[in-house]
Amino acid sequence: MLELWIMFSGAFLAATLLPGGSEVLLVGLLTQQPQAWMNLLIVASIGNTLGAVTSYYLGYVGRFAKSPEDFKHKHYQKSVAWIEKYGTWSLIMSWLPLIGDILCLIAGWLKLPIGRSILMILIGKTIRYSVIVVGFMYFS
Repeated sequence: MLELWIMFSGAFLAATLLPGGSEVLLVGLLTQQPQAWMNLLIVASIGNTLGAVTSYYLGYVGRFAKSPEDFKHKHYQKSVAWIEKYGTWSLIMSWLPLIGDILCLIAGWLKLPIGRSILMILIGKTIRYSVIVVGFMYFS
């Protein structure tokens, strides 16, 4: 049970704008308890999704820029371009390092529909963790 809370916390924090490597944590916990792979996958996906929703919310309430052009950094510009082109579908890529966190933040800033946004984030995060779990099971 403690492992699941550790996994949830690590995945949640890694999905916010704080640095973190929940993938390494997942593999470490799988090494200790490979039979708990499904529980770890579910908890990691939910924790990481809720962390991303936190970033979405910060963007939603923050309104820290007046227009997309106010984001000077290339990661912000790329994220804005993806969201403008693909809408909520771009949030499937929220698992990507650096850009994924920014995608969620800007999605909130642009006030994309929350239900579809959470669904797309959950799909992307679950696919990423599923690949890690399958890779671990195959190679260990």
